[in-house]
Amino acid sequence: MSTATHTEHGNGQVARAGEILRTVVGSGVHGIAIPGTDDHDEMGVFVEPAECVLGLAPPVPHYVWRTQPEGARSGPGDTDLVMYSLRKYLRLATKGNPTALLPFFAQADAVLVLTPLGEELRALAPAVLSQRAVRRFLGFMNSQRERLLGRGKAPNRPELVAKYGYDVKYASHALRLAFQGREVLRDGRLTLPMPAAEREEVLRVKSGGVPELADVLDRIAAVQAEIEERLDAGRTPLPADPDLDNVSTWATAAHRRHWGWA
Repeated sequence: MSTATHTEHGNGQVARAGEILRTVVGSGVHGIAIPGTDDHDEMGVFVEPAECVLGLAPPVPHYVWRTQPEGARSGPGDTDLVMYSLRKYLRLATKGNPTALLPFFAQADAVLVLTPLGEELRALAPAVLSQRAVRRFLGFMNSQRERLLGRGKAPNRPELVAKYGYDVKYASHALRLAFQGREVLRDGRLTLPMPAAEREEVLRVKSGGVPELADVLDRIAAVQAEIEERLDAGRTPLPADPDLDNVSTWATAAHRRHWGWA
């Protein structure tokens, strides 16, 4: 019988020794955390040792540490930490993964670890962002909406449905992703915490202040339509694809400098 009180996957020693950047992610960095209801999420980036990249030691793509045991859902006061190798992180970011983009734009008080290489990584945001990211925001938004409607892999939270009539957390995530996808498309950046008006709208949904699910769905659909119209018309400062050559050149040099090979 297991007596584990937390969850841990991967090589924590390698991850922490090579860490160059870690920030708060999740509701805290968006500015939509509700005291007593949200857990605490962090994301870090580390450079693997040379033997894991060039030698015969196994690669270390990620490391996960959670205060909850395996299979248990995180709740108020819990911490979820995920750390990615620089190589895996850049693959996620250049594909436009919305969560992976957060460390590029996290505000100063949400940055927990920052080395000189971490500063350079954050400065790489313009090369990483592209219209791919906007489409990933739409994809994540649709996934949250499907879960909200009971059609996704993850079930609705019954306690929220019983209290508010629908899963306000899925609804707020879907609306947030719509707003943020629009900002990335329109401005070529992400504001964290969210701009006040949009943040208040998301918080109103998350706290149960919008009684009718149909009203939330209509709002999400309206923002989605605006995004798709802008994409179709090319009304965006973003390139179609990330600057992979620039990102790859920097990543190669960053590994060499981290290993002392410069």
